[in-house]
Amino acid sequence: MTDPTSETVQAQPLTDVERAMLDLEGGTWRVPGLKEQAIKDRFGMTSTRYYQRLNGLLSRREAWEYAPTTVSRLRRVRASHARSKTVRQSA
Repeated sequence: MTDPTSETVQAQPLTDVERAMLDLEGGTWRVPGLKEQAIKDRFGMTSTRYYQRLNGLLSRREAWEYAPTTVSRLRRVRASHARSKTVRQSA
């Protein structure tokens, strides 16, 4: 499987926080609210800010190289949400 991100983006190593975010996303959350609490406790940020940072992280090749399965899954989810939003707006 190849990395679908652009080759023109300047490579920067992932920070410890970015790797921890990808690790958190690789987990399974069965109880509502536990993930949001883990985000607050572990990263000291709101869920909104966390997901903003995560979304930016998904475009980086380094993230894909670190956790290809997680990043690929999250990219598919993001694309699905974007398609759904487009359909709702055109209706």
